[in-house]
Amino acid sequence: MKFLDQAKIYVKSGDGGAGCVSFHREKFIEFGGPDGGDGGRGGDIIVEAVPNLNTLIDYRYQQHFKARRGNHGMGKNRTGKDSPAIVLRVPIGTQILDEDHATLLHDLTRPGRVILAKGGDGGFGNAHFKSSTNQAPRHSTPGWKGQERWVWLRLKLIADVGLIGLPNAGKSTLLSAVSRARPKIADYPFTTLHPQLGVVGIDDQEFVLADLPGLIEGAHEGAGLGHRFLGHAERCRVLIHLVDGTEEDVVTSYRTIRKELSAYNPTLAEKPEILCLNKCDALGPEEIERKCAALARAAKLGKARGKKLAGLVPAISGATGEGVKKLMRDALSIVLKARVKEAEEAVQPLELASA
Repeated sequence: MKFLDQAKIYVKSGDGGAGCVSFHREKFIEFGGPDGGDGGRGGDIIVEAVPNLNTLIDYRYQQHFKARRGNHGMGKNRTGKDSPAIVLRVPIGTQILDEDHATLLHDLTRPGRVILAKGGDGGFGNAHFKSSTNQAPRHSTPGWKGQERWVWLRLKLIADVGLIGLPNAGKSTLLSAVSRARPKIADYPFTTLHPQLGVVGIDDQEFVLADLPGLIEGAHEGAGLGHRFLGHAERCRVLIHLVDGTEEDVVTSYRTIRKELSAYNPTLAEKPEILCLNKCDALGPEEIERKCAALARAAKLGKARGKKLAGLVPAISGATGEGVKKLMRDALSIVLKARVKEAEEAVQPLELASA
């Protein structure tokens, strides 16, 4: 299935049905009185966040959604039938923004429904206006208009752990090594063109791991592919920052990514991060120690020296599996603590509410 993380759609809820002007006519009943029914309610446009979806591709091929109007009222006090709602299914993590991207209307971070456009109410039939001083009203009201608008659907994948790093840092290899995900792996940059998800099982626990496309310098301004996918990292509880150990200047590689995170969203740069040196199967022990120590100094992880300082940055190899299991355990530990904190601050389930 193709991946699409944003789409622009037009929605219009149904108009309400018109009220009816009618009088009761029956043999031997001289003054039957008004019996015009009210109009039915127009259909709503509802957005439902559901599990097991991770793309908005359905909204590439259909962008217009119009609900039917309510049926008109009829004689004999018959109310018009309400029209059914149109339900748009989207992945959990979808945001709904106005046409100008200026206002966030809804953020569907858990399963539930919201009303995006409310259907118009039906008009009143002439029976509604009957009174002691107006026993034969001859007027009714039309139905109320529905709502219409253009909106943007923007998906931010919900994952527990996100893999970040420069192109060819080995993110896809690591994802395939710890999960059943099978991302494309090749020896050239930008192999991953959209986020890949995998479920990691360790110590009878599971968490979702996301491989985010490689970032480059200037990604927050639109360079490369990364600016489209930085938003997905905002949902992650912890980030695993992979640095390619075969690069000569690993510190510059590390600082490039940190700069892009801070420029895109300062809160993103404050997320828990596990910094590690990848592709260590291609390096010697002394080179691994030197580069791990340099990364530890750049990340200001501690004031120790030599081997103790180098030990603060794990050295792994996604290709051979060296150090990978411990890395996943460290990530799981942070995820479990975050889940406990979120459970303590749990909010009520999504309620059906209009924009």
